[in-house]
Amino acid sequence: MRSISIFGATGSIGESTFDLIRRAGGAVTYRTVALTGGRNIARLAEMARELRAEVAVTAHEDELPALRAALAGSGVEATAGATAIAEAADRPADWTMSAIVGAAGLVPGLRALRHGRMLALANKESLVTAGTLLMQTARDHGATILPVDSEHSAVFQALTGEDMRAVERVIITASGGPFRDWPLDRLAAATVHQAVAHPNWSMGQRISIDSASMFNKALELIETREFFGFAPDQIEVLVHPQSIVHALVGFCDGGVMAHMGPPDMRHAIGFALHWPERGQVPVARLDLAALGQLTFQSPDEVRFPALRLAREVMRTRGLSGAAFNAAKEIALDHFIAGKLAFLDMAAVVEGTLDRLSGEIALGAGIPDLDAVLATDHLARIRADELARTRHRNS
Repeated sequence: MRSISIFGATGSIGESTFDLIRRAGGAVTYRTVALTGGRNIARLAEMARELRAEVAVTAHEDELPALRAALAGSGVEATAGATAIAEAADRPADWTMSAIVGAAGLVPGLRALRHGRMLALANKESLVTAGTLLMQTARDHGATILPVDSEHSAVFQALTGEDMRAVERVIITASGGPFRDWPLDRLAAATVHQAVAHPNWSMGQRISIDSASMFNKALELIETREFFGFAPDQIEVLVHPQSIVHALVGFCDGGVMAHMGPPDMRHAIGFALHWPERGQVPVARLDLAALGQLTFQSPDEVRFPALRLAREVMRTRGLSGAAFNAAKEIALDHFIAGKLAFLDMAAVVEGTLDRLSGEIALGAGIPDLDAVLATDHLARIRADELARTRHRNS
């Protein structure tokens, strides 16, 4: 029986993973080692009971009594806190879903890779903050990383059986989010409620706002660089409102291979779950005649400067990804709290990168985990300072 763990089980990716596992037989087909979540204790406990997990972990230590009560009599161990999540990742599993949102997903992902198994990576921040370290850890321990972002899963699938030397360019697509046609003056007044109203995907609040600001696509640019090793000038973004074509790969003979599918994350998750084979996945089948047309346009980096900043990070590498991601998370916190304007998020991130470039060597060498975590911490402090200053001056 194949063993699995799901880190970030109660988020949108975790829920989709749980759905696929339940449809495939649940506890009868899979042995669940660990499930982790946040404050949705009732749902975490419900999942753990149904899959008969060995351990359920909440990220918040103050929620441990509630989790223990919800799991009483089930035989599922309950633990809490960042250390407990890392320890859960040390419990060997054949297949681990890394879907914790933010930089918090880096440490458990690294710990899971050290067991030399398979990591389904939905936590894009891991590659952004420490891509070189993550990929080297996988190589050192004979582990496999499978991309779960729909775009990177699409690139991965399009490259299967291909000679990487024949690749000229990679194009990842962006829906453009709810603001793709908004003028700058309207974007300046965009609200949290408007930003979470994604036209194509059903996602959590933070990732929906990242999509609206194109920070999500900026992270994916950096991911593409780190995971596949392409040069920055080989990687492009194309706005595709229908979200049917997830990525395209162009080859030296002029041919372009596109991966298409419905906007349903269960495809990419299912591909990773069944890899190296293809298994049945309960997603809608494409009806191209009904769609009628697919449209594409170039992204506007004036309205969405996150893309420009991502290219700077791809060129600098080193610790710049850790600084970029940490500043983005802090800027997002301030926007959600109503203390920062939508367009000011990019300004805070750019200002943080500028300040840190004068304090530390952002592009120096291959960073270790301690350097990544120290940069993450410092960038959060600087980004918070900048965000508070902008709020006072607004």
